[in-house]
Amino acid sequence: MKKFFLAILFVGSLSGLQAQLVLSNALQSGMVVQQNKPFKIWGRALPGVGVSVTADWTTVATAVTGADSSFLVIIPVPLAKENDFTAHSLAVKDGSTTTTLTDLLIGDVWFCSGQSNMQFSLKEDTNSANELPLATYPNIRLLRADLNFSATPIDHFKGKWETCSPATAKDFSAVGYSFGRDLYNKLHIPIGLVWSGIGASAAQAFVPQEVLSADTMLDRVYLQPYLSGEKSKEKIDGGFSFEKVTRPFLLYNAMIHPFRNLSVKGFCWYQGESNRSERESYTRLTRAMIEAWREKFGQGSLPFYLVQVAPYHWDSFDPELADYAYFREAQERITELNNTGMAVTMDVGDAKDLHPKNKLPIGHRLAALAMNRTYGQLDVPAVGPAYDYLEILGKKVIVHYQKEGSDGLKTNDGKTPMFFFVAGSDQRFYPATAKIVGNTVELVSPKVTKPVAVRYAFTNFAVTNLENAAGFPAVPFRTDNFAEPVLKK
Repeated sequence: MKKFFLAILFVGSLSGLQAQLVLSNALQSGMVVQQNKPFKIWGRALPGVGVSVTADWTTVATAVTGADSSFLVIIPVPLAKENDFTAHSLAVKDGSTTTTLTDLLIGDVWFCSGQSNMQFSLKEDTNSANELPLATYPNIRLLRADLNFSATPIDHFKGKWETCSPATAKDFSAVGYSFGRDLYNKLHIPIGLVWSGIGASAAQAFVPQEVLSADTMLDRVYLQPYLSGEKSKEKIDGGFSFEKVTRPFLLYNAMIHPFRNLSVKGFCWYQGESNRSERESYTRLTRAMIEAWREKFGQGSLPFYLVQVAPYHWDSFDPELADYAYFREAQERITELNNTGMAVTMDVGDAKDLHPKNKLPIGHRLAALAMNRTYGQLDVPAVGPAYDYLEILGKKVIVHYQKEGSDGLKTNDGKTPMFFFVAGSDQRFYPATAKIVGNTVELVSPKVTKPVAVRYAFTNFAVTNLENAAGFPAVPFRTDNFAEPVLKK
């Protein structure tokens, strides 16, 4: 890497004139500094004061605080070296005050967000008794941001960078922990994990107001109903309510915006239950959120890996109900956006539990996506069997899968594949007997003599058993374009 330094004036929303040098609380001793990217050091001091930054890996960089007392200095960061866990230090001076950050590790930082299934802690996981005693990873660092709301973008949050240990990991996201643990064990570099989200939250809460207002659909569906209502006139405080976490842009302002200057490797996202009645608008909303985060963080098209919602019965075990399946379909369409991927959870769900407790495989699947796509380790399996095309031979239907992810089709319980359905021209779907033949699945249904369409796991609560040799579950699908039925209320 060529040696260089860059110092610029930062004019932001930091406010208040303070004599004491104050760094953003995203910058703390014990954090992981993102490798091979510019590292931004920002905060506030007296207006017009020179601020210098000295790190033990680079030359001095300086800037002058703006009229609003804010400053931002940018320094380069070298590539992380495998098995190099050197503790670095960095000093920030404003002439009269020096703030020193110590025990800094150079590695990769991943930002995790979403609602309750991402918030779900390691101590709640079905594997916690086995995993927690093993969670001593001094070179993995964790940061949990406290819940907050704001009507306007703010620059501060509450949370502390901590070393991963059984004591700190137990309250951290089980999915995030599993993801980071897998990356660390494969890459052998420091890993930083940020969790900033909250249970029951809706996706619109994480999208900037100006992004919602700039899109006709998003403005109509999400923003204007809120701005024209009485709730928008309330004084916004930090207290939780199930309603407040669905309001547009409030969580973005308080829980995403404060991190925008932090260099990261990418994002992990597990959310959707609160938006399950939506279809096209949710796909569009989440894509807009991804593009907005990428633009705000200013680091190009950062990788974004999401989790498909798990099977759940929603208080009815009617096997024909498929509204949640249509929502999963809307989630899958998000991945048409560049540099995105989706982890499937159909085999580790619990039809009776909206918060299934087997979370570690989900983090493993997100890590596999990152290893394969972000880190370029193409030999790492990352996806399950995904539908390619149908072959109809009289009463028999043959499901062909895409080449990637279809090697070694099998079931995880040794039984025949479940939850395949076949329909004729009457558009009524009937259960089909399925048989694995090589990398295909053959289907026959005695009630359908002239098949025209197939669905797999396209119901609300199907917990599946079909997978590939690497243990990744088959992706639910439908081959038809039949209109979604209107649910009776």
